[in-house]
Amino acid sequence: MQRDKIVVGLDIGTTKICAIVGRKNEYGKLEVLGMGKAVSDGVIRGIVTNIDKTVHAISKAVAEAEEQAGIDIRVVNVGIAGQHIKSSVHHGSITRKSNDDEITIEDVNRLTNDMYRIVIPPGSEIIHVMPQDYVVDYEDGIKDPVGMSGVKLEADFHVITAQTNAINNVNKCVRRAGLKIENLILEPLASSLAVLSDEEKEAGVCLVDIGGGTTDIALFYDNIIRHTAVIPFGGNIITTDIKQGCSVMQHQAEQLKVRFGKAIAEEANPNEIVSIPGLRNRPPKEISIKNLAHIIEARMEEIIELVHTEIITSGYEKKLAGGLVITGGGSQLQNIKQLFEYMTGMDARIGYPNEHLGKSKIEIVKSPMYATGIGLVLSGFRALDERDNRYQQVGVGHTPVKENNGTDFFKRILDKTKDLLIDDFDDKDYK
Repeated sequence: MQRDKIVVGLDIGTTKICAIVGRKNEYGKLEVLGMGKAVSDGVIRGIVTNIDKTVHAISKAVAEAEEQAGIDIRVVNVGIAGQHIKSSVHHGSITRKSNDDEITIEDVNRLTNDMYRIVIPPGSEIIHVMPQDYVVDYEDGIKDPVGMSGVKLEADFHVITAQTNAINNVNKCVRRAGLKIENLILEPLASSLAVLSDEEKEAGVCLVDIGGGTTDIALFYDNIIRHTAVIPFGGNIITTDIKQGCSVMQHQAEQLKVRFGKAIAEEANPNEIVSIPGLRNRPPKEISIKNLAHIIEARMEEIIELVHTEIITSGYEKKLAGGLVITGGGSQLQNIKQLFEYMTGMDARIGYPNEHLGKSKIEIVKSPMYATGIGLVLSGFRALDERDNRYQQVGVGHTPVKENNGTDFFKRILDKTKDLLIDDFDDKDYK
């Protein structure tokens, strides 16, 4: 079953829209069959701001992936990010009828389903309900209650919400591109599937995904997600700083950052100068690499401070034996690992999405830039919570609630918008 299954991940990012097609090989590793990407003009800081441009970019990326993979793409796993994402911890409980029989997966799912009915701010929707530690008859610290005896089952849940309008816009773009959404997944959770090892998740680790518009954070401890956050700064704001600080064009600023940028100014050679072509009939502009590094360092320090604040707020700062894993396009900046280590006092490494990758014809997908896309493909083969994977392997015959979360969620959204869809047809169709 798993080997025949083909999954498509669609990463709708601020700088690029990327579609990745993958399947499991005979060794259980992910084999990338095709990849397509397009420039993302209609997305700002993870939020869709121009439907038509985004639909065009999605169609282009998917068409390229279809051609490479030789398949027809209809269903995709989509990532969602943006400043509107909020996470909180809620406590839930159910009382079972009998103490004699064992706690089943149905009991666990009933408790999880109850959390979808909690009161959240108007204009928001729940996208993930992630169980943390369970309590059975006041015995706390239980990671997996299935099979235990008890009457009262309680748990703390990590609840992630997103703006309804932002979700509707993503749904609209994907639907207009002729596709259907299988699952809607928070992007740092998808990235964590691609770059984190099980040992790191158990020891305690913080994933920092530096994208174009946002920096996403996912914190794990004891193999359980503990904290998520989205910081509204990414690689694009560094490019804007260079554009203003060096008085150059946007595309020149981006090239300067990628080719000569350093996150630590001390590492830059003060005598190194780059010559940039001037505008029409104007002399070329000379840029000091040292000054460029100072501009980048100032903004990176601000982003790292915000990341560190989120880690402290989570209460897990002293428990992260695995330190930091930095991924996303922004992680390719020179000296960024050293700056993170210096400012946070924690070990760090750059996260490449090859944790579960097998041999692939397309080597470029091993870049940190494609961590989210690879993670979205992997989410089609494994659940975000390791406990769900175990339940499926046991063969209980019941799919955990989070697996079909995106599908059920969008059925609710489509019900709400049926009236709007009717407007797409002309009156004469009904005559």
